[in-house]
This record gives sequence, structure tokens and C-alpha cells, in this order.
Amino acid sequence: MDSAQVDAYLRRIGVERPARPTADALRELHLRHLRSVPFENLSIHLGEEIVLEEERLVEKVVGAGRGGFCYEVNGAFGALLGALGYEVALLAGRVFGGDRLGVPYDHMALRVRAVDGSEWLADVGFGAHSHLPLAFGEREEQKDPGGVFRIVEAGEAGDLDVVRDGSPEYRLEVRPRELRDFVAGAWWHRTSPESHFTRSSVCSRVTEDGGRVTLSGRRLKVTGGDGAVEERELARDEEVLAAYREWFGIVLDRVPEVREAGRQGAAGGGGVSGRMGA
Repeated sequence: MDSAQVDAYLRRIGVERPARPTADALRELHLRHLRSVPFENLSIHLGEEIVLEEERLVEKVVGAGRGGFCYEVNGAFGALLGALGYEVALLAGRVFGGDRLGVPYDHMALRVRAVDGSEWLADVGFGAHSHLPLAFGEREEQKDPGGVFRIVEAGEAGDLDVVRDGSPEYRLEVRPRELRDFVAGAWWHRTSPESHFTRSSVCSRVTEDGGRVTLSGRRLKVTGGDGAVEERELARDEEVLAAYREWFGIVLDRVPEVREAGRQGAAGGGGVSGRMGA
């Protein structure tokens, strides 16, 4: 990313360029990203190509004003952090579904090193998750607006389980990966009938008061920072398109249509990650 792209990205999330790649600056970048860039899988249901290349990911988030799956938003965020002077490693994860783990490269998260040498788990692509980066080396509970988290050792391979409110969310490998490593897992999630993201559309972000707004299909759910919940079904296409504009800044000319899995083509990669909470 060049300097102009960095500035445009920072404008997108409403953050001034930090003077140094500090842990405090990372916290602000992480939170503002979650509030500004939605977790969404709309490209699947709009028939759009998804390519796991840094330039394309940044263009989608910054130029097109969209969000994406874990591979897209964490990939773009990692590029921004690297351009700002952080040391960034892409980590592969497998999401827990009950007592089972998902397919390899099920999820992408970031290990980020700040200028003081501290290391952090940054993840802006798991739907409902921590609002702030987690201390990577900490094994005790970490309280966050999104819940109480722990990072725990998981077996002899050096893997780590990320636990939220007592339930494991995903298992991370600690070996650094590259974007191209995630293409096969991303393709599976984009096309498989076993992927719940091929069966429904979702768009979600953290709100300014620490709550969350989610548009799942035609159901709009707004959870306030105080826990109050409002839900309603959007009957008309115009209402759905207006909700995308007003809540997520996404301008569409048609409502995403859930398509039959397996008939969407294999162009590019499209990771679907997180077990979307609202």
C-alpha cells in the first residue's frame, strides 16, 4: 500500500494516522475498523468475484466501501497495519462447531507486533468477537466489551484455542501463512452446501454504543450497548436496500439473492469465517 492508499483507508475507518505503531494505536484502529467495515458475505449472493490478493481486498474495503469475510477484512486490515509499521503475520484457524472443528484454513486472524515488542491477536473478521485486540501471550482471562476471552494452549502442536465466555471459538495455528494459503478453504466456504454462509446472507458491524446491528436476509436486528434488542422483518426490497445504505454504508442496486450452493462458480476465493453472532 502506498501513502495515499493508507490515508484513504484511515479516512474510511475514521482514524488519524498514528505517529508510531503502538499498542494503543492498534486498539483504536481495531475498534474503529469493527465499527466502520462490516462483516458480510454479500458477494456470494450477488455473484461477485472474490480474489484473495492484497490490492483487490484493499480496493473492496476502501474503494468500494464494502466489508467481507475474514480473509477479506483481516487481509485488508493486515495490509494497513503493515503499512503503518506493525509486524503482521497471517494465522490459520479452524472454527469450532459444537465439539467439531471446521475445515483447514477455516478462518484467518492476525498476530501483530507493536513497536514495544508486545504481541496481539487482532481479528476484525469473526462477526461477534472481541472489540479490542487480545494480548497474544496472555493465558489468563481478558475482559473485553465483547465478552471474557482466554487464549489457551491446545495440544502438543503449539496450537491455541480462543475461548469466549467459556466456549471455544476457534483453534489457531501459530505458523505464519500467506494469503494464497487460504484459497482452497475459502473456496469451500463459498461453494459448499455444508457452509451456512451459502444458505443465507449476512451483514453486521459493531455500533458506536458497543452494540451490534445485523441484517440477516431480510431480518434487521439492532442490539444496543445496554442489551436492548429490536428486530423487524423488511418486507419490501426497497426497505432492504435502504437498510444496507443507512446502517452499513453499502449501496446496492439489487437485493442479494441466496443461491444454490455449488452453482456459484469457482473464480477467486471467498472465505467465510466466524459463527455470526448478532
